[in-house]
Amino acid sequence: MAPIELRATPGGAALAVAWPDGSTATLAAAALRRACRCAECTAAHATAAALPDRQNLAIIAIDPIGGYAVNIGFSDGHARGIYPWALLRELGGA
Repeated sequence: MAPIELRATPGGAALAVAWPDGSTATLAAAALRRACRCAECTAAHATAAALPDRQNLAIIAIDPIGGYAVNIGFSDGHARGIYPWALLRELGGA
């Protein structure tokens, strides 16, 4: 189920998501960055590599990918992760 609205909160600190069933979620930029499943991030998690501090991250771009996901660009320059709708629902606790 695709969200009906995706928008960055003021300052890009979080992603606000509204779903067709009326539920909503606000996902912190740092949490989304930690949940990235791109090859680079997956390798870093698998090897327990040190990850940079992400406390002051901001969302700077939100780009839909087909009808199944979104690509999110972050202020640290990272913009390779694809976030399927199901992952956003999971991260939002739905």
